[in-house]
Order: sequence, then C-alpha cells, then structure tokens
Amino acid sequence: MTRTIKTEKIVNKIINVGNRIMNTYVYHTPSGYIMIDTGYEHSLPAVEKKLKKRRINICDIKYVFLTHAHDDHAGFLNELLYKNQELKVIVSKEAISTLKRGQNSFDGGCSTLLALIFCRLMGLFGKAEHRFPPIEDKFNDRFITINDENKKSLEDLLQGKILFTPGHTKDSISLKKDNIIFCGDVAMNGFPSVKRLIIWIENTKQYEQSWEILLSENADIIYPAHGKPFNKKDLEKYKNAISKIRLRALKNILTHRSTNNEQKLTRNRNKHTPCN
Repeated sequence: MTRTIKTEKIVNKIINVGNRIMNTYVYHTPSGYIMIDTGYEHSLPAVEKKLKKRRINICDIKYVFLTHAHDDHAGFLNELLYKNQELKVIVSKEAISTLKRGQNSFDGGCSTLLALIFCRLMGLFGKAEHRFPPIEDKFNDRFITINDENKKSLEDLLQGKILFTPGHTKDSISLKKDNIIFCGDVAMNGFPSVKRLIIWIENTKQYEQSWEILLSENADIIYPAHGKPFNKKDLEKYKNAISKIRLRALKNILTHRSTNNEQKLTRNRNKHTPCN
C-alpha cells in the first residue's frame, strides 16, 4: 500500500507536453526542468503551448535527456537549441553521428509483419525517409556525451539512474527515476506495437538484453515514448516473444537534405527568437 501511494506521488510530478503519437515528458529538479526527448520537426510550438499552460517557459528547460537519435525524438532539437541558448543535451556518444546526419539509420528491420505494413504505409504518405534537421556544428559544446567519468554527476543532476539500453538503436539510453523508467523506444504501448515490442529493432540480441536490464531495476512503471505508461510486469510477460522475432528489412534510403530543405530549415529557425 505504501509503495502504491509513493508511485502516485511521483507520477503526479511528471508532465507530458507531447501528443498521442510522441510523448515528451518533463519533470523538475533543483537544477531546473528536464525534458525527455523532443518530438517531430515543427512540433515545438505545440509543446511550448502546453508548457505555458503549466506556467513553464521554454527557457526553464535546462537539459534534454535524449533517449536516441530518431526523427520523432530529436525532430525539433536543433530549433530548441536556437531558442533556448542555455540548454544542454545529455546523450550517448553513439548518437552524435546520426544527429549530425539528420536521418535515422536503416540498420535492422521491422519487428513484426504488422510493423512492416505500417512502415510501408508511412512510405506511401511520404514519411519513409525519416529525416530531421541535423544538429549544427555551432551547438557541439551544448552536448554532453555520457562516459564513465561524468555518469555519476549526470545522474545526480537528473536525479535518476542512466541505463544503457541498445537494441532499438545502438545509442538507446533509458533513465530510471525513483520507481519509474523512461525507456524511450525500448518498449512501446499502442498500435502498431504488439506485446510491448517496439516496431523497429537494429539488434535483437541487444534488445533482449535491454529488456532484462529494465526488468532488473527496482521500478514499477515503464514510461515509453509511444503510448501510455504500463506496469513493468508486462515486460516479464512478453519477454519470450523477442527470441521469436524475425527482422524484416526496409530499403535503405539514406539521403542528404536538399538545398530547398536547408533553406526551409533556415526560415523556420529564424521565426524563433531566443527566449529570456
């Protein structure tokens, strides 16, 4: 009974300023507000609007904890760095090359047939390239890559425990705070996911090991980037499904942003003046 009450108190401190497609969690620490991931490109205005309803200024966000470098997690990160000039980003060192490229990796494949159908449908609607504004070199000093030397101090700052959870991507990281875990895309809760499996996996063995890492932690609730929070017991229930996964590859369509897209990116970021 005591543990349940504690969980409810922690959950009440977490704000979701994302949407039904992509969760963007925010919580407060003595160092300021922490944001877990950003969201798709062009979604910053909607996030700002939700923050303002909570009387939070975008410049109150002091750190972004980026679970991995995908278009739905880092989509407006470059824009946010322009607007919030004090913001720092905590990432795996493995994320930097993808952030600089501005496009998801196509290593691995879809985890289920349903996921493959969904990905192909996204392609029909022009969403197959998974591009996002690449991080500009001027922001290099705003990124903190996690290493053995700084991990403890970063955990103190985040008031949580950093977990290395690759598999979905090589740079995937999670954050345990009290008795919840922000897992990014280590798990998913909603269409087109089945059995809490994320729809894209780069390395099945690493992915299985990352579920074991989550299960080994003293936590009750998993906060995925997609879908509602769920009980950690679901991972125990469905973990055997991972060994049966046969990845279904998609055509590699890694491309460079066109000049028109670069001009569009410049116009969009110029709309946003730095906050005070």
